[in-house]
Amino acid sequence: MDKLSIVVPCYNEQETVNIFYRETTKVVDAMNMDYEIIFVNDGSRDNTLEELVKLHDAHPGIVKVIDFSRNFGKEGGLLAGLENATGNYVTVMDADLQDPPEYLPKMFEAMNQQHVDIVGTRRVTRKGEPKIRSFFARQFYKLINKFTEVEIVDGARDFRLMTREVVDSVLSLQEYHRFSKGIFAWVGYKTVYLEYENVERVAGETSWSFWKLFAYAIEGIVAFTVAPLRMATISGIFVSIIAFLYMIFVFGKALIVGDPVAGYPSMVVIILFLGGIQLLSLGIIGEYLSKTYMETKKRPKYIVRKKYE
Repeated sequence: MDKLSIVVPCYNEQETVNIFYRETTKVVDAMNMDYEIIFVNDGSRDNTLEELVKLHDAHPGIVKVIDFSRNFGKEGGLLAGLENATGNYVTVMDADLQDPPEYLPKMFEAMNQQHVDIVGTRRVTRKGEPKIRSFFARQFYKLINKFTEVEIVDGARDFRLMTREVVDSVLSLQEYHRFSKGIFAWVGYKTVYLEYENVERVAGETSWSFWKLFAYAIEGIVAFTVAPLRMATISGIFVSIIAFLYMIFVFGKALIVGDPVAGYPSMVVIILFLGGIQLLSLGIIGEYLSKTYMETKKRPKYIVRKKYE
């Protein structure tokens, strides 16, 4: 019989994990298949672990809990869940029910009818999100898709159904800095997307602030394209050409017309402009060097304090 592994990274989700379990098992029980739910407690500071242990004790063999030694981020939680999943089908879901469990049967139906390896989900609206966050999210997808060799679908969620072959391919990529949306696209395989309108959290508050999302976007760009490095090089060449032409113009004008060389104000503007370009370029290079530095350390992507199996 087929088995479904449901991976659920959790950070400060004490108010949602029981609701998630109740609503999700209601759907999966009707699907007539074996399943397991792997909760990954990503260093929560509330009572998330206590609630998960209660679920594990009440439902042995179904609920598994992986408790991290500290907060390692959602990417670490997602990776740990995938590495411990034993099903021949695997899905990733958020504990806040923004990933509707009722879509699971639809995902299996789409996979079987269309003979694909991945059935993903994407939001067609961002109702309930702050407008500035929605704006920058759309711009991020436009920007990264201009430079990457694979398409990262706008509005795509981590919520997707994958075959075991896809999961094994994802796990074969062992980089330290992971950007799962990009990795899911990079491994390829036949993929279709189911669309739905944005669903707000069932309880609690999100831990994703604007700046955390911004840092995550930078992570994705640096992980999947070297375009910023090329842009730094091109801007350096462009500014050098402009500076050279301006130098010829200034000295030519001084020799022919007799005007003195431009004075202090114009010199300050030029210096500040060139300094800004140099600092920007150094910052871009520094981002790539820092990622390379962390990769060479070969540190584990997460540390497990205890498993409840």
